[in-house]
Amino acid sequence: MLIKRPPDIKPSEITPERHFVNRRNFIRTSSLAGAGLLVGTACSDDRSQAAQALPGSADETELVPNPLSDITSYNNFYEFGLDKGDPAKYSKDFKPKPWSVTIDGEADVTGTFDYDDIVGPHTIEERIYRLRCVEAWSMIVPWNGIPLGDLLKRFKPNSRAKYVAFQTVVRPAEMPGQRRGVLDFPYVEGLTIEEAMHPLTLMVTGVYGIDLPNQNGAPL
Repeated sequence: MLIKRPPDIKPSEITPERHFVNRRNFIRTSSLAGAGLLVGTACSDDRSQAAQALPGSADETELVPNPLSDITSYNNFYEFGLDKGDPAKYSKDFKPKPWSVTIDGEADVTGTFDYDDIVGPHTIEERIYRLRCVEAWSMIVPWNGIPLGDLLKRFKPNSRAKYVAFQTVVRPAEMPGQRRGVLDFPYVEGLTIEEAMHPLTLMVTGVYGIDLPNQNGAPL
């Protein structure tokens, strides 16, 4: 496995696996840090104290791990429910494999390809990314995956390709959130072709060296 670690991210900043899984406590502390940033220098002392309590900081050993019953994920994945904890609760019946991807549109190579066809020709990389959400939480996570640009080049987008659209699967029997009628499924997300080809854009296949869990978007 090729491991790339940007030099500006110190090993001490990487969120330990137990804190990645147990994110509820992490969200509480990181929200305090975010609030300090929003209100400005008047809260600089409070912001400093909150930052010291974040996982991966010098005071990490003072954090008390939650019991197993408290370990939940914190995800936006409306196919499994609207609450942050719903994906971990309701994604257990989802079957991520066998998996196929249909590629069509403005490309010279199109068709339906299985998971191994998509991932197999590439070297899986580990990349440590800082994630900062507009909901006022943040995290540092080592994702596993392949550069999206390298993947797209295999299918030869033509000069008319301006965007890359991603459309989710529709399986209401396995994805209870799709039975609620809150959104029109399938969900579609998009990138400009420039964003998709950027070397930092990653097609994620796993996290912490394991296959991507269902609640995190398995299998891709």
